[in-house]
Amino acid sequence: MSGPGLESLVDQTISVITNDGRNIVGILKGFDQATNIILDESHERVYSTKEGVQLLVLGLYIIRGDNISIVGELDEELDSHLDLSSLRAHPLKPVIH
Repeated sequence: MSGPGLESLVDQTISVITNDGRNIVGILKGFDQATNIILDESHERVYSTKEGVQLLVLGLYIIRGDNISIVGELDEELDSHLDLSSLRAHPLKPVIH
């Protein structure tokens, strides 16, 4: 997704999947021509097959554009109904280019 596509997501909650398989959720505050993005009120969701999803608070966070695999809008209403403590999943593997 390039600049103009991200414009409509500013001040929205998004989910970012990084090249190393991390899932970071936060409010998109800004981005630049290299798709470096700034998230506020962000947290990382750490998935495990043994226990529920861990939420690691990150706060204001910058992600380099060359480390981003996927940016997606998060449906906050649907997300608020998920019981992350009971969710089990394999962690994502790194993206291989």
